[in-house]
Amino acid sequence: MVGGGLAGSEAAYQLGSRGIPVVLHEMRPVRTTEAHQTDRLAELVCSNTLGNKLPHTAPGIFKRELDVLGSLVVSAGRAASVPAGGALAVDRDAFSQVVVDTLESLDSVTIVRDEVKTLPIEPESRWLLATGPLTSPDLFRVISEITGTDDLYFYDAIAPIVDLQSVDPEVAFWANRYDDEADGDYLNIPLDRAQYELFIDALLAAEQVPAKNFEEERFFQGCQPIEAIAEKGRDSLRFGPMKPVGLWDPRAQRRPWAVLQLRRETRDGGAMNLVGFQTKLKYGEQTRVLRGLPGLAEAEFLRLGSVHRNTYLNSPRLLDAGLRLTSHPHLSFAGQIVGCEGYTESSAMGLWASLCIVAEREGRTLTPPPGDTMLGALLGYIRESRAKRFEPMNVNFGLLPADSRRVKKAEKKAHREARGRACVASMVAWAQKQGVARETPVLPMLECAEAG
Repeated sequence: MVGGGLAGSEAAYQLGSRGIPVVLHEMRPVRTTEAHQTDRLAELVCSNTLGNKLPHTAPGIFKRELDVLGSLVVSAGRAASVPAGGALAVDRDAFSQVVVDTLESLDSVTIVRDEVKTLPIEPESRWLLATGPLTSPDLFRVISEITGTDDLYFYDAIAPIVDLQSVDPEVAFWANRYDDEADGDYLNIPLDRAQYELFIDALLAAEQVPAKNFEEERFFQGCQPIEAIAEKGRDSLRFGPMKPVGLWDPRAQRRPWAVLQLRRETRDGGAMNLVGFQTKLKYGEQTRVLRGLPGLAEAEFLRLGSVHRNTYLNSPRLLDAGLRLTSHPHLSFAGQIVGCEGYTESSAMGLWASLCIVAEREGRTLTPPPGDTMLGALLGYIRESRAKRFEPMNVNFGLLPADSRRVKKAEKKAHREARGRACVASMVAWAQKQGVARETPVLPMLECAEAG
């Protein structure tokens, strides 16, 4: 197995915990990447959230489905969780430590720190590649030679992180959307119309990091930099990551014109992520523009935003239903490289690919989950999309079969909760029939290092 990210770690656990010998190759720290900061397995890069956990949301339903299959990543997320409203946000260090400790406790898993630069063309051994969006150039060239694709990629941008203590408490207020409680999990910085317009002017005038002259930028819709969103129209951010809906400014006694939300990165809440503010502005420009926002004049940036290349395959053309390369079925792929977007989605691809390998070793073929489950719908998208227009996708209700009736807005939450229960029930029935239903790993709740 190649790649110790979320997909690789999940797959190693699923195989190793079943007694199947696994050699997990991770190139860090022998070779670093543009985005990673440590050599830890399952390091979270872009954000510290594994997505929504509420039962009426697609990501929340998805996690419940993965519980049926005994997902390590989802369980580790809960064990290392930090308060974040409806999101499953985690302490990055604690989350990674849970994964590492679990894998190191398995006698069947051997972790090797080296860079894999070649792959066997003949089926003398079984390989699973979960190298993710930051596949090393040498290995990517090998994959390109085998698959015949060398131009499928998109860019992913990372949001800045600021020190909570440097945010002006006279400006910001804690609240969750549509929540009447005084103290919420998100720190909100309200903007009036004039402040918002000044911010847009500064953002559009700021200097960006240029793309390499031989690469065309292709941003995934959910990871667009704020400046790319703003270029679509002056109100684009106000209807996107800066939308004020569901929030009430307690000092001004009105809904803000726009709002910047900050979310805790660690258990102590000292590091705050600028939600949805991924950016490719040059570092000096980021500091200047963001400190021009209300409440951030004295902001101390613990990490500035950056941009990196994400690589993915044309999976509908190259992979079979088990994520095996059709031309070389001894090579499987998993994670974001197969064309999914999101941490939980990435880990789910590792889980699915490993279950297919288990079935393969038993001399059978695993039938994909039904299309009325989130996992089955996502796998169906990856397998059945039009190859010429294939783009990365995350789980959403739009992938499920269309509703038979029009649902009123007031009924939508209850309807989606009911649909979520149906998704999970369908997953349970499928998993039991296929013999892959499994108890969720019971992991200890961890305290972050700062809290002892």
